[in-house]
Amino acid sequence: MNKVRVHITALSAAAVALGFVVVVALTAAVTAQTKTPAELDDLEIAHVAYTADVIDIRYAYLALAKSKNPAVLQFAQTMVNDHTAVNDMALALLKKLKASPKDNFLSKQLSEQADKNVKEMSCLTGKAFDEAYAKNELAYHKAVNGLVEKTFIPNIKNAEVKALFNQAIVIFKSHQQNAEKMVAAVTG
Repeated sequence: MNKVRVHITALSAAAVALGFVVVVALTAAVTAQTKTPAELDDLEIAHVAYTADVIDIRYAYLALAKSKNPAVLQFAQTMVNDHTAVNDMALALLKKLKASPKDNFLSKQLSEQADKNVKEMSCLTGKAFDEAYAKNELAYHKAVNGLVEKTFIPNIKNAEVKALFNQAIVIFKSHQQNAEKMVAAVTG
């Protein structure tokens, strides 16, 4: 019995650590480069946002495949639906503007960290997976929402791009609130 508790405790600790990895990755990306998120141009910001949405969709598909928890499944499906819709709007706007998003240090760093997160979460099952997914989603939304609201939106030059980000942040803040509820549901 003690071995089972130790294993569950270790998995819970790993899940908490995984949840904060996004914040560390964003910080590391900023300090490791000469360019900061505040210095990204509109097309680089668009690529970071698109990448962040794709990553969250990827996490959601993993949750849909692995979880049996109704709160997790509902949240994950919402992530697929909402992030796909926002990315579709972003791509339509870029097409209208005859512009292409530009890859950059931050979008690359986010993708690399997502690969690690998916690999780690893929090894978890049951409650351990649900907790890791929920905590990761909460940390991810806090980090990305903070970056979008405090850095990206104030620095976007194009009015239409800024309007899209202002519309999207409302959706993503609701995701953060729902992630808080999901964490409470799966850890309580």
